[in-house]
Amino acid sequence: MSLLSLLYSLIYQFGDNFAYLVLAALGLAVIFGMMGVINLAHGEFIMCGAYVTIITAKHGVPLPIAMLLGAIAAAIAGVLIERLVIRHLYDRLFDSVVATWAISLIVQQTMLLLAGPSLEGISTPFGSFTLGDYSFSTYRAVLPAIALGILFALYWLFFKTRYGVSARATIQNAKMAQCLGLRTDRLYTLTFALGAGLAGLTGALYAPTMTAVPTMGSNFIVQAFVAVVVGGANVIAGTTPAAGILAVIQTGLTASYGQLFGQIGLLLTVIVVIRLMPQGLGNLFSRSR
Repeated sequence: MSLLSLLYSLIYQFGDNFAYLVLAALGLAVIFGMMGVINLAHGEFIMCGAYVTIITAKHGVPLPIAMLLGAIAAAIAGVLIERLVIRHLYDRLFDSVVATWAISLIVQQTMLLLAGPSLEGISTPFGSFTLGDYSFSTYRAVLPAIALGILFALYWLFFKTRYGVSARATIQNAKMAQCLGLRTDRLYTLTFALGAGLAGLTGALYAPTMTAVPTMGSNFIVQAFVAVVVGGANVIAGTTPAAGILAVIQTGLTASYGQLFGQIGLLLTVIVVIRLMPQGLGNLFSRSR
């Protein structure tokens, strides 16, 4: 076992953990940071994206287009849920938590009845490569770059577009934004659709790497909440450094002591951050800037 292959193995694991944390958390962070809604149905939007991707890909749709359709399907589902349920629960945090939890349970059981306990996945693209004694999935090596690309796209959306300016104005003072003529109700719908679409895109991107089951969203939800709690409400300045720090902790502990200790390290980090920085890392970076 060469030192180079061991070093690359650690870098590969870090990139894989970083991509998983970022992609899992983005949709949740957008909805919480911009709307103040804790969406416990986040995992079901991820599941929606995965199921649509797998089903359309099996029917001959090229994989990139199938992934796009998965994200769009989750975004449409987000619009429906926001209009039917969420918009009646703004400024009612605990009610929205219970409502989204109920939606999560309903969707899981409905998918279990309609699609069965599992849906066979699709093959992972790009194959694999070897370095020394290790074999690596090329697709999973590409996912960190995709995660960074999505982060840059969100930065452009929030800081370089009219929607971004309007959304940030609504976050700072929704009543004043409404007095200035902004359709805050439409902005909330678009924002919830954006968060749901990002969750669906996460499911779509990870569909080739796992078997789809109605409860697959729970595989992502813990990491998503950990990253959002550590990062805070700021999507760009919070989620990205939080995912980087958490990925270092998880990679180091997993490589040294196993996957269980990696998960324990994430949870202990959340406890420390809540105790020392209740507003998360995003607030710290915003104050420094």
